[in-house]
Amino acid sequence: MIDDVVIAGAGPNGLMLACELGLAGLRPIVLERLPEPSTEPRANGLVGRVVRMLDRRGLYERLSGSKDPPAPVPQYIFGGMSLDLTTLEDNPIYTLPAPQARIARVLAERAVELGAQIRYGHGLTGLDQDDEAVTVTVEGPDGTYPIRARYLVGADGGRSVTRKLSGIGFPGVSRDDSVARTVNAYPPAAWVDPATGNLDIPGYGAVPAFSYHRTERGVFVFAPFPGREPLVTTFEWEPPGDETIPMTLEEIRASIYRVLGVDMPLDPPKGDGPHLLRRLVGGNTRVAERFRDRRVLLLGDAAHVHSAIGAPGLNLGLQDAVNLGWKLAAELHGRAPAGLLDTYETERRPAAERVVMHTKAQNALISPGSEVTGLRELFAELLRDPANMQRIADLMSGADVRYDMGVRDAHPLVGRWAPDLTVRTETGTVRLAEAARSGRPLLLDLTADASLGRAVPAGRVDVITGGSHDAPATALLLRPDSHVAWASAAARPDEAELDGLRAAVRRWFG
Repeated sequence: MIDDVVIAGAGPNGLMLACELGLAGLRPIVLERLPEPSTEPRANGLVGRVVRMLDRRGLYERLSGSKDPPAPVPQYIFGGMSLDLTTLEDNPIYTLPAPQARIARVLAERAVELGAQIRYGHGLTGLDQDDEAVTVTVEGPDGTYPIRARYLVGADGGRSVTRKLSGIGFPGVSRDDSVARTVNAYPPAAWVDPATGNLDIPGYGAVPAFSYHRTERGVFVFAPFPGREPLVTTFEWEPPGDETIPMTLEEIRASIYRVLGVDMPLDPPKGDGPHLLRRLVGGNTRVAERFRDRRVLLLGDAAHVHSAIGAPGLNLGLQDAVNLGWKLAAELHGRAPAGLLDTYETERRPAAERVVMHTKAQNALISPGSEVTGLRELFAELLRDPANMQRIADLMSGADVRYDMGVRDAHPLVGRWAPDLTVRTETGTVRLAEAARSGRPLLLDLTADASLGRAVPAGRVDVITGGSHDAPATALLLRPDSHVAWASAAARPDEAELDGLRAAVRRWFG
């Protein structure tokens, strides 16, 4: 027996891929070497385009607890500098505060609903592939066993066993010239504004909550997440000490004193935990030599690692999963056009490289030194220009990603992520986010005669006809990842445009 897909890693990225494959009728096996879902405090939420993508899969409400669609936030941080996003005509930065353990739990529940099998306590230890399939060796509680599957996807993190076993290199840079310390702890209640969470530190002054507060000696962050233990973090640029010594509250208090020049009492966390008490020395910036080796593919941290500044990691990795899912499903169902699966790397590698670029830039902007202070002053001036602010916000959110759809002189939306809009149909109004929840190709026909559906193969593409007051085009052909494959601005597209529509359907959907 040959299974369709094995996914190594039951973190958010691997589970999101399992959900995408499930929408396409596949039943992946997800291997996770940990005996149970991790409760380790890691990411604190989602930022960027992925928040809206989760809305287009019906997952935003499960994670946020709100029936309202996501809304952009008025402010964010780039390189420790505040971005006033209220000045933008099109604010692309959305956030979803949720601990990573909860994100993984919701995605696991959805993956199982769609037919995925998650095996905790089962880790990949070997692989061998041929022209037909890949045979993986799995170590489970009862011993070692093989699985033969048509594809293996490594979503098993920066130290990916999948990547190492497949022989894919991971070039880049490792540094040990900085130390980040993060704890769950409480500063004195009298110092905290109960309405905003901002700190007023005696002998120092005001420190906004959730900001990278930079001094000439380092960075301080206070993050009072609602309903959770607050986080206190420092960054310092110093040679690593003895990493075998356990981290303590006294250690981070000493770090705060060095960064801010004042002492800050800290009370230990109050809940049952697990609580964060972490010291991270240095960091890695690496991108895999290739994202695919025949029947083995990589996504998320297995394919790219970078600084966590600005919280871009899950935005990048989860969108890897959405990009890969429908393409891998098309390949397995035998309806993928030639070369479709290879576009996973050609599209997602540039996105990873842009995240690497801007996280490096942000780390430079929070570094110590008077020269960096001068650079920050110049950068603050540049950010007063709305065009520059828009560019940075698009970069941070991933809204600047545009894929090559192989179309000359195309509508400006082609290759971009489809904007949110509402369509008036004969049976009522429907949001694009609701129409996209099947994970299928979608044609929005808003033309005068609503005749475009006859130009696409029956059953291959879902068609919605109607009108819309906020549509940027009269017709949009969307891939399952919500990127626009074809668009028209004509009230009644002519034969040449219909040929373009047919060509786009053939190119992406066979």
